[in-house]
Amino acid sequence: MKNNFIKTLILCSLLVSLCSCSNEEEYVAINKRLSFAVPSNFPQPAQDIEYNYPTEKGFELGRKLFYDGRLSADGTISCSFCHEQGYAFTHHGHDFSHGINNQEGTRNAPAVQNMAFQSQYFYDGASNSLEMLSIVPIHNPKEMDETLEGIALKLQQDQGYVSLFEAAFTDGQVSSGNILKALGQFMTMMVSANSRYDKYVRNEGGQLTAQELAGRNLFSQKCATCHATDLFTDSAFRNNGLTPNANLDDLGREIVTGFATDRYKFKVPSLRNVEKTAPYMHDGRFGSLESVLNFYATGVHDSETLDPVLKQNSTLGIAMTAEERAAIIAFLKTLTDEEFIENPLFYYQT
Repeated sequence: MKNNFIKTLILCSLLVSLCSCSNEEEYVAINKRLSFAVPSNFPQPAQDIEYNYPTEKGFELGRKLFYDGRLSADGTISCSFCHEQGYAFTHHGHDFSHGINNQEGTRNAPAVQNMAFQSQYFYDGASNSLEMLSIVPIHNPKEMDETLEGIALKLQQDQGYVSLFEAAFTDGQVSSGNILKALGQFMTMMVSANSRYDKYVRNEGGQLTAQELAGRNLFSQKCATCHATDLFTDSAFRNNGLTPNANLDDLGREIVTGFATDRYKFKVPSLRNVEKTAPYMHDGRFGSLESVLNFYATGVHDSETLDPVLKQNSTLGIAMTAEERAAIIAFLKTLTDEEFIENPLFYYQT
């Protein structure tokens, strides 16, 4: 009798296992993994892609969420409101990001591109997870002023969303965790790597003019210490000599670490698509690339935490002639990736 009972338990376990395998295989067949390829001139991703690998349905869900105003408390502010595709997913023309009730934030909205290759996010590095970073704007009272739980409750009333979550995740739940994962999958796939510069360095037919090549050489000499690799950032936090905004006195990285040695240090932004992402700096104080380079040539402000690369031999800033500045700007414009900016995969039409 006992042996028969044990045999029955084993048989039931096998049947459950077979059903689970069958369900998993059926799920994978329906929701296929997308192709995530590292461009040959890029470093390896800083995020663990396998943790939340993008799938067809997960990406589709993340894209829909990215453009949905229901992620905010009053239904008016979506992620895309401050991250417009035509401007490399920045808030074009606005010094600061805008939120519900027409409130202004305190920082310029950074570009959303090549996110999987970054180890920390936001100008102060407040998040180090591609999945968790969306919590920051969602919970910020001046931006979206919502909670993940509140978003989940709203989406649970929408049968279209219910079906998408069921297709995107094995547990099928409209949950906080799955909302963050879907947004993470969408952002993982937002790779910008097909500018004229990329095609030139990869020998794919891209051509650079004499001025652009001169600008590239000057950039390597004068800018590449901070804007390193073909991501055009070293992802470090640096004080680049801006005078503090008197209305904000934004302490930068110090807000996160609590260390006075991090005061006024901000994350070095990538310069990819920089032609499209004005205004510039963490507080959007410069409206043009010319103004940025003029600042580095003549406007760098000294302070205790000023980055050493901007204070060499008692000289502040980066020496550049007007001709050199024009060449560097010409080179920077070769980093514009129209394929990324116009890619219909990243646009969602409601």
